[in-house]
Amino acid sequence: MKKSLDLITIGRSSVDLYGAQVGGRLEDMASFQKYIGGSPTNIAAGAARLGLKSALITRVGNEHMGRFIREELEREGVDTRGVVTDPERLTALVLLGIRDKDRFPLIFYRENCADMALSEGDIDEDLIADSRAVVATGTHLSHPSTEAAVLKALGLARMHGAQTALDIDYRPNLWGLAGHGEGESRFIESAAVTAKLQSHLPLFDLIVGTEEEFHIAGGSTNTIEALRAVRKRTPAILICKRGAAGAVAITGAVPNSLDDAISGRGFPIEVFNVLGAGDGFMAGLLKGWLDGETWTTALEYANACGAFAVSRHGCTPAYPSLEELTFFLNRGVVEKALRHDKVLEQTHWSTNRRGEWPVMRVFAFDHRIQLEAIEGATPERIGAFKTLCLKAALNVQGGKPGYGILCDNRLGRDALHAASGTGLWIGRPVEWPASRPLTLEPEIGPDYGGLSEWPLENVVKVLCFCHPTDTAEMREKQETVIGRLFHTARRNRLEFLLEIIPSKVGPVDDTTTAVLIRRFYEIGIYPDWWKLEPMATREAWSQTCQAIQDHDPHVRGIGVLGLDAPEDLLAESFRVAAGYDLVKGFAVGRTIFGEVARHWFAGKIDDGAAVMDMERRYRRLCEIWDEARHSSGIAPSRSRSA
Repeated sequence: MKKSLDLITIGRSSVDLYGAQVGGRLEDMASFQKYIGGSPTNIAAGAARLGLKSALITRVGNEHMGRFIREELEREGVDTRGVVTDPERLTALVLLGIRDKDRFPLIFYRENCADMALSEGDIDEDLIADSRAVVATGTHLSHPSTEAAVLKALGLARMHGAQTALDIDYRPNLWGLAGHGEGESRFIESAAVTAKLQSHLPLFDLIVGTEEEFHIAGGSTNTIEALRAVRKRTPAILICKRGAAGAVAITGAVPNSLDDAISGRGFPIEVFNVLGAGDGFMAGLLKGWLDGETWTTALEYANACGAFAVSRHGCTPAYPSLEELTFFLNRGVVEKALRHDKVLEQTHWSTNRRGEWPVMRVFAFDHRIQLEAIEGATPERIGAFKTLCLKAALNVQGGKPGYGILCDNRLGRDALHAASGTGLWIGRPVEWPASRPLTLEPEIGPDYGGLSEWPLENVVKVLCFCHPTDTAEMREKQETVIGRLFHTARRNRLEFLLEIIPSKVGPVDDTTTAVLIRRFYEIGIYPDWWKLEPMATREAWSQTCQAIQDHDPHVRGIGVLGLDAPEDLLAESFRVAAGYDLVKGFAVGRTIFGEVARHWFAGKIDDGAAVMDMERRYRRLCEIWDEARHSSGIAPSRSRSA
């Protein structure tokens, strides 16, 4: 029977709260970044990024953090059938910091946590039978209930012909051998732990650990002696991680020196953060192992994934996509501090973004001065009208993918906040309306720090009126703002949409937009999205799309703006644009809400009629786009490379 999963990991699952400040004590951390954590969880996500079909067996709490883990795993492509929601216990938490390249203070909040309540009853035989491999980690062998669950999973794996692997993952703190303040401890001798591990070693085909982890498994602080003690218990492949010296594979007798074992290419890089490196290593190793590569190649994958992990902030967020790994292996190390390698970081960002948006039908009601100009409009009434716009958008969306809104925070705050979590794509403008040179809304702040308050699902949208004939002074002013905004968005893990409208500044031809786009890439601006005015000719669209593809093969795509055009003109522009795969849809506003707004502010229609009319107009534009795309013969494509 063909199996749909490559591997299942089983064990710890937590929320990692990672100190954002680097080089200080955990006591002095002022803010934290939130990521998924726990070795099995990290490994499952890392393997999924590398193209393996992974699943996780664990427990999470029935609360916000448990839902966060489940949603993040699903975004990463991890099968969550084995993730059980515990109705009584809380999701585990870990607080972590980066003190320096060697020290990483951390505190485990795992007292009676959800994942340690995993039991035999949580192990689904059908799920195990559907996988080629089951991967266990050491912590869940430390407690009778979780140990029983792991042993059941391993037994079913054997029964159904799956391979088995153990990441020793020794944390003395989690075996009750170190206090709460000793979370970073990596080795404490314990005859009891050694005996427990050795009793289970024969169950595995692959065993992975650091030298210290083999010390605990083998009962000796001499690495060779420890490995030989492990070998007496099992014929498994042994993978010994050696830090900066790389790693080795031992397929038979343990040699007198680890230098005589099988090794793979290593990567001399600057160490920034050692936390999570082993899990990244394991994901890369599993990729090679399950793909049937040689151990030399598998270790090369593992070493590269470990190098990424020690070079970035966080665990799972640091792991590479398959495209990124392939690029890195082919090109090699250019900048030892990988997080400062601009080409590599762009590849990392663009191939690991959240979600897929192959189709974009966006109702744009982020307008400010246009609504403020309507008679009877006040900030309060504009805000109320924008909540009606959101209702219309949600009615058209109906829970389906491929729909979105553009909404501002200054006048549309209630609608913006209400849109969160609805499944809509949400773009949020930052430019001061109609400004040239470009200036930003006051909420962004002089240091652009306002972006740190944004939800991760909000996309930073900025409109720039620019033209190739702009003076050097005008160009410098605008590019400085956009450049700073772009880098601030990246630092805050926010996607970035750049809208350019050259026709309001000067005459345009088939090359105008393409010239502007190439200029932005030249100065290091890589928008996730472009929002462009409709172009009348195929030549203009061809040159524009080529300019983007030449610089960013992983761009999300283009949305066509409306410029208050009547429906028939929009339909014509859609027919031209829909012939290009890079164009994912539209972002149109006044064509949908303009006339409705004038009537509503004048008291000629009530809320229900306004929503109904905007819903009708928006739905019609969606139909026009879908028809244009269908007629073009282009099927919706994934915005992230598969």
